[in-house]
Amino acid sequence: MTAPLDPRDRLIVALDTDIGSAEAAVATLGESVTFYKIGYQLGFAGGLALAERLAGEGKQVFLDFKLHDIGNTVEKGVASLARLGAAFVTVHAYPQTMRAAVAGRGESGLRILAVTALTSYDDADAAEAGYAFPVSELVRMRAQQARAFGVDGIVCSAAEAGLVREMAGPTVSIVTPGIRSAGDEVGDQKRVVTPADAILAGADYLVVGRPILGAEDPRAAAEAIVAQIANAL
Repeated sequence: MTAPLDPRDRLIVALDTDIGSAEAAVATLGESVTFYKIGYQLGFAGGLALAERLAGEGKQVFLDFKLHDIGNTVEKGVASLARLGAAFVTVHAYPQTMRAAVAGRGESGLRILAVTALTSYDDADAAEAGYAFPVSELVRMRAQQARAFGVDGIVCSAAEAGLVREMAGPTVSIVTPGIRSAGDEVGDQKRVVTPADAILAGADYLVVGRPILGAEDPRAAAEAIVAQIANAL
């Protein structure tokens, strides 16, 4: 049986910033944070080297690159990323892309996360993109496909975490962005929840950026969210 996750390891801090600010944030947060997300902004500005360094120092790294391309390109790209020592990489939850990503990670420890629908999307955005059904149905369909293709985890709003757990089963990890504590600014997210609500909904990992990095005391903000996770568990 897999050991339960420590509450501290369930918090993923999003380093959506420049390389200097990211390195300063990591130094400030110290041992209060064990897991970091690196996306486009940082990844294209020195973030890959930082990811490799953090992994070498014992931190876990989530490469949030949302890969989506022809199968051969995705497979080879994932194989290259697997050499960095990262824990997670995201791909868009299209069948061909998911199959290629699973093939590309091979026997490495890299885990593939499928992005069902962005947390900045609501039903109106789905309709504008050409989908004839609401976001919840899009999430349902893609979660079922992800499980069938051997994907390790699903990225979704906590609002859909229960649905994803039902569709994808107990062994698939659920990662939820769009986390905001009570009173936080929502920003560009449309489907947000508190840390406790996300855990109670079935999320395994919570991605938090601005509420921590923008806090007067980032370390205290991170520790407060870890405490909320622990209390919810």
